Amino acid sequence: MTPALEQTCNVIVPVGALGAGVRTEDVARGMTMGAHAIACDAGSTDSGPAYLATGRSKYSRDAVKSDLAILMMAQANAGIPLLIGSCGTSGCDMALDWMYDVAVEIARENGLSPRIALLYSEQQAAVLEERATNGGIMPLAPVQDVPPGVFAACDHIVALMGPEPYIEALRTGADIVLGGRTTDTAVIAAVPLMMGAGAGAAWHAGKTAECGGLCTVRSRDGGVIVRVGIDHFDVEPLATSNACTPKTVSAHMLYENSDPFRLAEPGGVLDVSTSRYEALDDRIVRVSGSVFEPAPYTMKLEGASGGPFQTIMLVGIQDRGVLAEIPRFIAQMEGFFRSRLQATIGVRLGDYDVSLRAYGWNGVTGEAVDPDAPPPREIGLMFVATAATQELATQIAKTCNPAFFHMPLNTDQELPSYAFPFSPAEIERGQVYEFRLNHVVRVDDPLELVRIRYPGAEGVNHAEVE
Repeated sequence: MTPALEQTCNVIVPVGALGAGVRTEDVARGMTMGAHAIACDAGSTDSGPAYLATGRSKYSRDAVKSDLAILMMAQANAGIPLLIGSCGTSGCDMALDWMYDVAVEIARENGLSPRIALLYSEQQAAVLEERATNGGIMPLAPVQDVPPGVFAACDHIVALMGPEPYIEALRTGADIVLGGRTTDTAVIAAVPLMMGAGAGAAWHAGKTAECGGLCTVRSRDGGVIVRVGIDHFDVEPLATSNACTPKTVSAHMLYENSDPFRLAEPGGVLDVSTSRYEALDDRIVRVSGSVFEPAPYTMKLEGASGGPFQTIMLVGIQDRGVLAEIPRFIAQMEGFFRSRLQATIGVRLGDYDVSLRAYGWNGVTGEAVDPDAPPPREIGLMFVATAATQELATQIAKTCNPAFFHMPLNTDQELPSYAFPFSPAEIERGQVYEFRLNHVVRVDDPLELVRIRYPGAEGVNHAEVE
């Protein structure tokens, strides 16, 4: 690869998240379309804090290995870079190491010997505490401050990388770059920026392609290729049966972004307010006029930790009387639970919570339903007990069990039996996790909070390399 951009830099984005399903035929077609690199994301905060707090992957190892094997074979055959961002869902160190182990296994099984670079972006609490003391960490809305001890309370903290660590690894000779937590856009923009593409075009192409085929008419029909130039980029589906339109491409700026025209990234802001979207044919869209406004370099911080424990129970209810008066039924059940728990467990309850969620009524929103709304055909009523320990959460559930399964709407009625799908009824859900950080940290150098490692020749396990 040469650093000079002759016409466009072409990047295959085969899937929105590694492990969600890469199609061999899409990647093969992308190669025939003149690909210079393969890039995709492997993580997100979309599925909540558990994956960062525990360091475990959302997707199964088998699914990730299947996708990564296709991409590693394509990389080896074509001799072009492969970049994977936010490895193992959260991008913390143990998640990145997990992904590297998968890559090593694939290489051994297929006789491959790529040079792999690992980009670590997990942060130490003490280092961040010192930066916060010196005014180097700022909260993002709606957070208004940096609470004392917040960094030490996190199980894992990651800083979202920009494209610079990927560029550094590629310039040092890496064939495959496995990155810790990275902005979805940066991992795709990295190679175009390195090859001399325009910053506005590269960043907007990265944003458009971050979810693979989501910017197409058939969002589940494979990935896309972006061809990034100096002042424009083209986006085309890899599947011949799919298409991009100006609407599907422009609409993607609304995805996970509160402002449809501006997107904050580590080193600046992408402004698409003057962008133009032109259909080159019935499948390909050209985007021009995008601008990247440089700004002081910051990296978003994500931190998560474990909290209390939960036990749940579930019943299905078709009782017409109950369905006609769901709010009253739930209110009196919750009231009974509170009094029963105080009478039996008492002070041992500590800081606990019991909630009921009526799926089929308002279990998704939790908001009040219009009083004129007709009764549903049935509801699934979920009981959730939250307490300091798993044992206590389960004791709360067991204490509430008789009323949860047999409480009538009116006290003068015979006891009903609602439909319970599982025995035992109590399902121990485990620990509850929470995000603790919504902040950015200022850096003078995009690489200063990133550790780049080159584990060595194929077959060397990460645990054997320091």
